[in-house]
Amino acid sequence: MIRTLLHRASYQRSQASILVLLVGLLALAACETTGGGAVGGSSENRAQRMADNGDHAEAAGAYMGLAVAATGSERDRYTLLAVEQYLDAGDVSRARSAFRDVPRPPSGPQRPLWDTNQAAFYLYNGDADAALSLLEPLSRQSLSERDRLRVEVLRADAWIQNQDPVRAVELMTQRETWLDNRRDVERNRARLWQGLLVSSPTVLRNAAETSADPVVRGWLTIGSIATSTGQQGIGWSNGLVRWRAENPNHPATTVLGDLDLPEHLLLDYPRQIALLLPLSGNAANAGRAVQNGFLGAYFATASGLDDQQSVRIYDVNAEGGASAAYAVAVADGAEFVVGPLLRRNVAELANDILVPVPVLTLNYLPEGTLAPPGLYQFALSPEDEAASAAQRALNDGHGRAVALVPNNDWGRRLLMSFTTEFEGLGGTLLDYRSYTPGNPDFSNDIENLMGLSGSVQRYTRLRANIGRALQFDPRRRQDAEFIFLATDAPAGRLLKAQLKFHYSGDLPVYSTSSVNSLDGRSNSDLNGVMFADTPWVVAPQPWIAHLPAQFDEYWPEERRVARLHAMGYDAYNLIASLFAARGSVMNELDGASGTLFLDQTGRVHRRLAWAQFQNGEVVALPDQEDTGGPIQDMTDEGEIIVPDAADDSPWNAGQLEL
Repeated sequence: MIRTLLHRASYQRSQASILVLLVGLLALAACETTGGGAVGGSSENRAQRMADNGDHAEAAGAYMGLAVAATGSERDRYTLLAVEQYLDAGDVSRARSAFRDVPRPPSGPQRPLWDTNQAAFYLYNGDADAALSLLEPLSRQSLSERDRLRVEVLRADAWIQNQDPVRAVELMTQRETWLDNRRDVERNRARLWQGLLVSSPTVLRNAAETSADPVVRGWLTIGSIATSTGQQGIGWSNGLVRWRAENPNHPATTVLGDLDLPEHLLLDYPRQIALLLPLSGNAANAGRAVQNGFLGAYFATASGLDDQQSVRIYDVNAEGGASAAYAVAVADGAEFVVGPLLRRNVAELANDILVPVPVLTLNYLPEGTLAPPGLYQFALSPEDEAASAAQRALNDGHGRAVALVPNNDWGRRLLMSFTTEFEGLGGTLLDYRSYTPGNPDFSNDIENLMGLSGSVQRYTRLRANIGRALQFDPRRRQDAEFIFLATDAPAGRLLKAQLKFHYSGDLPVYSTSSVNSLDGRSNSDLNGVMFADTPWVVAPQPWIAHLPAQFDEYWPEERRVARLHAMGYDAYNLIASLFAARGSVMNELDGASGTLFLDQTGRVHRRLAWAQFQNGEVVALPDQEDTGGPIQDMTDEGEIIVPDAADDSPWNAGQLEL
């Protein structure tokens, strides 16, 4: 079965009105002067220079130093200037602490300074209406230049939060006319650009369609392109090229000047794509989920292309297998093929050594299998998640691990991946145990792993020597700093409870996405467990933030396979990068299933997002900096632990891999 979708560049498709709200104020740009009165002399001038140069934290400290040495209204003025700089530096805590000591002036030159600081606090709290209740009356008053500049930039922030980007652009465009040097003009434009980047693409697109002012429309148009694509992929590159051609003298070009694109990425994409999926048979649900994600990315991108692009969808089972479907797609004129999805179909296709049209499979070949030229592999690999757990634990400062994994092939693969990454970065795996899935009692495995058996044996010998009972609490091993736990949600709930019962509940637990079942049940029994998962599920980027809820609404039966939506979405966006790279280095892609990068064997790997179960809910965790190399304070010699052979035990592998 074949279905064909055509999408012309002139076709406009509206997105669902699911908005991403800006909750906090953008870090204030250093384009306002902070000058005050004459008191303070050279010290105040020095603080002002720091502020003008963008050294906001240092400027705040300098103003606070002046406030300590001053009295009365001058002390308040310096404190308010320090608060302003703390806010510009994003240090809201210190800003609040200093601000609470300054009462609101009844009138006079310090009143606008107090009011703008209070408005900034409202914006940090996401209360744009409260901020505007202070800023709108101020805007109609006679103000000094510095106060006028401050008021207008905060008004623009407030209208961004209130999803009225037209007013924000108009305010910042007017504000630019009051600036008298190039640096401040560029900062004003950069500030406006940052505001547009946190706006809803739908709001920006709709506003651009109704705006009659070409400058305003240009800002909104390029903002909508940036926010809908995440400034990456063929939609962004082609959209930016077209926008530049249509707006050659637009003020936004100064902001976009640093965003020059490599020439090989411009206007280079396949005009006909084939999507090979199992749309009948046992894996039909998985195939449809990937298809829905793929088409979501296609419709979000194709309107930005300057030529028509078609997607033809082939049911692998109806075509007689992967090789037959691939041959039909190539004969039909496909320039790039995506799929198949199932591992056996990928292996079947790879047996055809000649791949005349490049293909991105949606699963990996078996380890040790050499991929033919032109065959790329993309999979939701649990090994990537195990490696991510190793990196995350090291970044958190934990260098000594123990591991609990299921007694099956999946568990052994995750243990190998975790150990290789962890010890390769300088950590030490102290010990591991393999448990039997389906067995509700993991006491022996946990006791042996955590050294509790030895503690009990020592107690038994001591009691025998003394000849009477003693007060006794088993003591777990003290060298382990965290536990790597490979499990699904049902077993994980039992394991987490039993770890706590066996005196190990205080150890951090790192896991993979399989522990997050997406079954709608409370996860209170898993509280504290941290796990790697796709951004789509735990922390979608602004340009896709509306999609998970939209997909849940349209396809509620696919909620538990949401990761396959993310995979399909990324598969479409990978096409242009791989097609343009032609075997050379592919730029990293900030995708819905993770940050994607290509290795030398043609495999696409993922860096994952991280989350934690808190109060029974999934809470996204912030990103971390790189480890900076191997940890240096290790004393034990680390070596890769190869799991012993073990009988495969029952395991719900269907939810984990295809």
